[in-house]
Amino acid sequence: MLIVTSDDAAFTARLAQVLRAARQARGLTTAALAQASGVSRGSVVKLERGDSQPSAALLGRLCGPLGLTLSELFARVEARTATGRLVRAASAPTWTDPVSGHRRRSLSPSPAGPVQLTEIVLPAGAAVTYPAQAYADLHQQVWVLEGTLDLLEGTDAHRLGPGDCLELGAPADCTFTNPGDTATRYLVVVARRP
Repeated sequence: MLIVTSDDAAFTARLAQVLRAARQARGLTTAALAQASGVSRGSVVKLERGDSQPSAALLGRLCGPLGLTLSELFARVEARTATGRLVRAASAPTWTDPVSGHRRRSLSPSPAGPVQLTEIVLPAGAAVTYPAQAYADLHQQVWVLEGTLDLLEGTDAHRLGPGDCLELGAPADCTFTNPGDTATRYLVVVARRP
C-alpha cells in the first residue's frame, strides 16, 4: 500500500503545484479562492508555496470552489491516471490527515470516473468537519464497515453502526465523529449529480 504522510515533502510540493494549477485553471486569484472557500488568503498562499500541511477539512473547503472532489484532488497530487479497471490493495494510495489522524485510501481505478470510492479509518475520539461547499453537485453515501460513526449533517444527527448506509441530503456542513474507543472504518461513495 502506498502511504503518504502529512510530513512527506514531495507530497506537500506536489499538492502546492496542483492547488495553484487548479486555482489558475478556474481563473481565481488567491484572494478570490480565499473568499469563496472561507480560508484565509495567507493560508492559501502558504499552501501554494508548500509551506503548510493542510488538514482534510481545509482541503475540503478549497475543493468546492476549485470544482474538485477530494478524490480528484488527491489523484492529481499522486499523478494518477486511469491505467486499467483494477486497483490492487498494495497500490491504493493512502493519506493521513495531520490534524484528525483519519486515514483515507483511494479505491477507484479511475480518479475522474463517474463514481469514486474512498475508505476512511477514523481513530477513536477523532472528528473531521467538511463545509457544505465540499458537497456541491455531489451525490454521496456513507457505509460503515466497522465501529460507530456519528454524522452530523447540518442539524440532522445520525448514529451509524456496522452495515448502516446513509445517503447524504442537500449540501450541508458535515461532521464525522468516532465516539468509540476503537477505530471506525467506513466507505464513502461519491458521484457527480447530473
